Amino acid sequence: MTWFLGGIAFLIIGYFTYGKIVEKILGPDDRPPPAIAAPDGVDCVPLPQWKNMLIQLLNIAGVGPVIGVILGIKFGKIALLIIPLGCIFMGAVHDFVGGMMSLREGGANLPKIVRKYLGSKYAGGFSWVMVVLLLLVVAVFINVPANLIDKTVFPEISFFWWAVGLIFAYYIAATLFPVDKIIGRVYPVFGALLIIGSIAISAALIIAGFKNPEILNDCEGFAKFKASNPLFPCLFVTIACGIISGFHATQSPIVARTMTSERQARSTFFGMMVLEGIIAMIWATAALAIYNIDGNNLSLNGPTVLGNISKYFLGSWMGGVTIFAIVVLAITSGDTALRSARLSIAEMFSIDQVNLARRILTCVPLIVIVSLLLWWSNQNAKSFNNLWNYFAWGNQMLSATTLMAATVWLLRQGKKCASLVTLLPGMFMTMVITTFILWTPGTGGQPWGLVPGGLNLNFAISLSAIVAVIFAVFVFIRAKKGNE
Repeated sequence: MTWFLGGIAFLIIGYFTYGKIVEKILGPDDRPPPAIAAPDGVDCVPLPQWKNMLIQLLNIAGVGPVIGVILGIKFGKIALLIIPLGCIFMGAVHDFVGGMMSLREGGANLPKIVRKYLGSKYAGGFSWVMVVLLLLVVAVFINVPANLIDKTVFPEISFFWWAVGLIFAYYIAATLFPVDKIIGRVYPVFGALLIIGSIAISAALIIAGFKNPEILNDCEGFAKFKASNPLFPCLFVTIACGIISGFHATQSPIVARTMTSERQARSTFFGMMVLEGIIAMIWATAALAIYNIDGNNLSLNGPTVLGNISKYFLGSWMGGVTIFAIVVLAITSGDTALRSARLSIAEMFSIDQVNLARRILTCVPLIVIVSLLLWWSNQNAKSFNNLWNYFAWGNQMLSATTLMAATVWLLRQGKKCASLVTLLPGMFMTMVITTFILWTPGTGGQPWGLVPGGLNLNFAISLSAIVAVIFAVFVFIRAKKGNE
């Protein structure tokens, strides 16, 4: 229980201390944001601060802080230490700086920001990788909630493909219509459900933990998992949302286009990532408890374990509400992922998005690709696992890129020492993703079969350290060129 409560306390204190330090470095001021300077009635639409905060939370908090931590806690209670540390010093900084750069660049999406600060050659390939990742996110965040609905809401009948169709239809509508017409109206309701479910499960956990402290010890079955999944790099790929997730940098521009003041940035970006970290702590601790209560859960998939947690601690009625809140988490990340993909493609090809017909034209190829991904990923369990693995390492590649672009941004402002707040986590995440790609075998999600069987872990770590240093040197060169 000490690990759980201590981690949450650290997150809250981190928001009011380190969050203010980062805010001073980034320097939000009174200049007009995109929604005030250039409203367009579609994407740049002023919204109240409380709505923006809830939209940002639901955009970033997909199934990662739930399903990801249910798997990640198998590394042991060390995860309850790494989640708050990673959230404050990496994830919250990443989201804050990504949002601030977008605010300063007229609500620009990540590819445009990367092009400006890391160069057109780097951005050329990166832009397409990011769009592909967003489409993977859409496919994953249709599959997972559809499975949850099929297995928990309609267990007696086969409802999966109906759920897929309904969720996908909502995604398309939310993508095409102005941000204040659907997202701005339904997200507050969804946000309330999420908060209620999180409070309920945390209260049940605290009561159960004090009654029986043993349920929050490391489970004996964890040894087998840790033997085949080294803490570094696997924990930082398994648990993204809650520690750091590159996907968030694709979502921050959506809210950057609806904010009415830069001074809302710390609470909206840094603060909502901290809240996601708290959600991750709750579900990681709940998973730790359920694995100790019934070791059979160790062999079950994440969505099934989630259902067992909810039913055990909250009962059938409140557990059902909580499961619905998790379904909402996935859906409210998937819809904005498709929206981000549309905006990124439009930005890359200079396609006006005020006109509805052009928004539809931009969406058509995206819809076709997602449909194919959905068909392929549901052929068998292996196909979905491959989809998830590619999403996992691609997601963290985005986080490293965002942090390094932010470092160039800070260096060009003459903030050399202050740039360490982004440079150090950027180098760390570069090591994480490079190590994972080199170490994991081709069947585990390694791209293009570079090293079919994977490299020795220590050798992969050594090479990744060299890559991180080279990336850092590149960043300093880019910063110097920009000042000339």
